[in-house]
Amino acid sequence: MTSPKRLFDFAYYQLEHYPLPEMMTSKIGDEWVSISTQQFVDQMQLVSRGLLALGVKPGDRVALITHANRHEWDIMDNGIIQVGAVDVPIYPTMTPDDCAYILNHSEAKFCFVSNAELYRKISSIQSQCAALNGIYTFDRVANAPHWTDLFTLADTVEWESVKKISDAVEEDDLATVIYTSGTTGLPKGVMLSHRNIASNAINSEERLPFLEKGNSRCLSFLPVSHIYERMLHYMYISNGVRMYLSGMETIKDDLSVAHPQIFTGVPRLFEKFYDGIYAKGMANTGIKKTLFKWAHDLALQWEPDGKNGLLYEFKLKVARKLVFSKVKAALGLTDIRAVASGSAALQIRLAKFFNGAGIPVLEGYGLTETSPVITVNTMRSPFMIRPGTVGKVITGVEVKIASDGEILCKGPNVMMGYYREPEKTAEVLKDGWFYTGDIGEVNDDFLRITDRKKELFKTSGGKYVSPQVIENAMKESLYIEQIIVVGDGEKFPAALIVPEMIGLKEWATKQGVAIDDDGRWLRNEALREMMEAEINRINQRFGNWEQVKAFSLLPRLFSIDAGEITPTLKLRRKQICANWKTEIDAIYHRHSA
Repeated sequence: MTSPKRLFDFAYYQLEHYPLPEMMTSKIGDEWVSISTQQFVDQMQLVSRGLLALGVKPGDRVALITHANRHEWDIMDNGIIQVGAVDVPIYPTMTPDDCAYILNHSEAKFCFVSNAELYRKISSIQSQCAALNGIYTFDRVANAPHWTDLFTLADTVEWESVKKISDAVEEDDLATVIYTSGTTGLPKGVMLSHRNIASNAINSEERLPFLEKGNSRCLSFLPVSHIYERMLHYMYISNGVRMYLSGMETIKDDLSVAHPQIFTGVPRLFEKFYDGIYAKGMANTGIKKTLFKWAHDLALQWEPDGKNGLLYEFKLKVARKLVFSKVKAALGLTDIRAVASGSAALQIRLAKFFNGAGIPVLEGYGLTETSPVITVNTMRSPFMIRPGTVGKVITGVEVKIASDGEILCKGPNVMMGYYREPEKTAEVLKDGWFYTGDIGEVNDDFLRITDRKKELFKTSGGKYVSPQVIENAMKESLYIEQIIVVGDGEKFPAALIVPEMIGLKEWATKQGVAIDDDGRWLRNEALREMMEAEINRINQRFGNWEQVKAFSLLPRLFSIDAGEITPTLKLRRKQICANWKTEIDAIYHRHSA
């Protein structure tokens, strides 16, 4: 096989070119469990035979849900699509109602879940899902069918039956339906073909750092139900990268075990990493604190391609050796070659800091509908990285900016359409171009995202405001963890702010402000004056009509459970405004005179 074309080809490609004794190592409970490439292929073949024994036919849908990434998910994924069936990944954090909607809308015949908690969740709605014939688990759960039951069923089906079906699977056949978590309305089922995802995995490979094929490691903890991490799994497989699989809750410990050369993250993760690094560094005393502050400030000045000159590069080399080498060792990143950032905009300050510290964080851009990568920065070649942008377009993909600033995309990565929703498909697919709904601009072939088209709002004075741009700037403050800018139809923009508690408590201690457990201290006058000064400092970057004129400090984080953020950590603005309507109304009431 010269190159994988269908998604289940990738595992066979690794077996032929880079067979690994430890292809995937999953964190199951507190233990790490490894399987080889040969075991992976053997088990995906057993799954395919077992599914045929269950009566699964080409085109049937099978759902997959896991709390943390684990090899069973990948084996099931490959076993399902190898027999021409279609898998339907579901986020574990989705509500029972959303799960029921997806299972019904997709008409999934079977559902495979990772543990007892998910088994109980799906069992509680099984009676509402007419097509759902059975629920299987990866963990051993009392009275629940286990996924390895398929291995026993496989004895009743010859391999030739699978081979006949798999040989007939075409690149343009439907492989998966991925329901977008959505910031508004019901989830839409994005139909992606084998070609969509396979082309994206192959064309994104050129942006990887130089990795030794068959002898490199990655850590995968972002949800594999999202196309971003899932596409990368295929890319890792075809390049013989040993994969450590885990979840978001244990990242720090898992990095120290895997010592990856590459992994993917989201801006929120890098914000937390930075906050921890800064707090620990500034907690030092004497020369150690002075040295950390010097190295920290030096890293924030980083520019790509040696633009700061030889003297700066020499100082940075010293800072990396004396300070950042210890930071990398503490994080388990001594071997790191690249970290890919996606899902939301990354602060320029963070991009500069991590790259300056010798932890290359490379921002990219894409959507579920584009399989997902459209653009990405890389340090593999000169002049291919620019902080504040999402990089250059990958091979095989085209981008153009519409007259209203919307980003349009064309290429083999663009989805087949929305499942059972031709009207919504027609709204975004026109003349071969996918209308992303994002606003952006291209300079020197680098794409910069400025906002979501649907999230722009107009003040009562008729001025348009781009909330994401303002929010991203405000999050550069050491005292702001989460923020949403509001003001549609109002006289001015305002903000709901969740304070960054590490920085804020440090400030409170120095100022002698007492901290209580019920959040009353957030109404302290000195604290509010400090936050107002911080906001006004950042406001200077924006026009008068864009500036945040008032704010409210919130006592808790926006959460998935409250419906305020998606599983990929995007803000659900409508729900946040509904949940905090009293606070928003109070802001504008105070300023109504």
